[in-house]
Amino acid sequence: MQRRLVLGCGAPVRGTIERLAEWPGELTVIADCDPDTLRTGTGAISFHRTGPDDTSVFPARADLVFVASDDGETNAAAASKARETYPNAEVIAYVGVDTGADARERIESIADRIIDAEAALHDRFRDVTIGLGANRLQRLFSALRRIDGRLAVVMHDNPDPDAIASALALVRIAAAVGIDADPCYFGEISHQENRALVNLLGLDLTELEDEEDIDAYGGVALVDHSRPGVNDGLSKETEVDIVVDHHPPRAPVEAHFVDLRREVGSTSTLLAEYLRRAGIDPEESLATALLFGIRIDTNDFSREVSVVDFEAAAWLLTHADLSLLDRVESPSMTPAVVETLARAIRNRDVRGDALATNVGAITDRDALAQAADRLLNMEGIRISVVYGFKDGTVYVSGRARGTDVDLGETLRDALDAIGSAGGHADMAGAQVPLGILADADEDSAAELTSIVTDVIAGRLFETLEDATTLLNVGDGEEWTFESPFESFEE
Repeated sequence: MQRRLVLGCGAPVRGTIERLAEWPGELTVIADCDPDTLRTGTGAISFHRTGPDDTSVFPARADLVFVASDDGETNAAAASKARETYPNAEVIAYVGVDTGADARERIESIADRIIDAEAALHDRFRDVTIGLGANRLQRLFSALRRIDGRLAVVMHDNPDPDAIASALALVRIAAAVGIDADPCYFGEISHQENRALVNLLGLDLTELEDEEDIDAYGGVALVDHSRPGVNDGLSKETEVDIVVDHHPPRAPVEAHFVDLRREVGSTSTLLAEYLRRAGIDPEESLATALLFGIRIDTNDFSREVSVVDFEAAAWLLTHADLSLLDRVESPSMTPAVVETLARAIRNRDVRGDALATNVGAITDRDALAQAADRLLNMEGIRISVVYGFKDGTVYVSGRARGTDVDLGETLRDALDAIGSAGGHADMAGAQVPLGILADADEDSAAELTSIVTDVIAGRLFETLEDATTLLNVGDGEEWTFESPFESFEE
């Protein structure tokens, strides 16, 4: 049982007595003030109205002493008496207001830890007003205040945890400046982890049916992607107010506020940074979602992770529900995912350390990513690309590990000319319209599948071969290329 002693009733202690009283153990307060000024809540305390250095009312034992008068000289005297009376106790002392150098030095020499409100205020002021991070936050607030009406925070199609958490966080930040906002998405939330995140945390997301739905909003923000009409249901002409993303853009990005940082592992990291700088403590569900977003996009801090990602995660840990996070991370695999994985294995085309596979018609786009993750664990495979088609579009999902090839750039080079592609060095995706092939009837399904394979796999393996060639050519060196794709024929 811990015995706590509070000496004085200055500003730092008046808001903490209630919490201290609720903790297990004994609490004694010695202070020359009206006890009604202390919020004691339902907890029991022993109160003595006298000077905080009056040792005659000191309890017999104390494990923790908090010296908390507003006067520095009083705190120095009380801390000295507390140290003499309880030599083994931990002494935490408030420096006080306008405390002279002599009293401050005495307090610092006695206390195990000190609380300096003025220094903390100065540090906090510097944190929110000075530096690149503070400038970003100020510009974000300015962009939010420009919006006349409700803000649509739009995630990319079929949003993943990083996009979902980022949208929720931006909605929270908008609320802090008096702007109403909705976290919005097109498509489906079908990946079992994503559904578990939404269901277990009770998240309220707005599903948009078509691009006209956006007309009801006074502003648009994009999170975890940066261009309207690319991997979302918006028109390419949509005017965007805010963009926050960690993916490298393929083309110029236009908005009133743009924060694109490819050196950071997740968009959730950027939003967590905004929250911390703005002094907004996230609700438990939001903190849990942001932490999950960081962990997913950095593959548990093993992929494209930065110091900023670790700092954001450490801060979120103090607010998140880790037991709930464990439940989100361990959902069951749906039959659609199992079927897609089976077809991916059966149809795989392996050339060197790269694997590509066409799973044909799909019902669940997220199953492609899950299959790509699983196939990357096959022996000898360092690049896995899984693709299938649905609603007139070929969807591609790729993963890479332990290779010098940048998969995001590879898919861009291979497929951007006939669709849209992008991502990171080890995690990327693409979408390619089927065009006239989408009108094929059921009798030609096999022919359609064959044509899709020829186009996607052909372009992919050709681009990988070119990328491998460039990586292995040395300046001025005699070099012979042994292609891992010798079996590929035009």
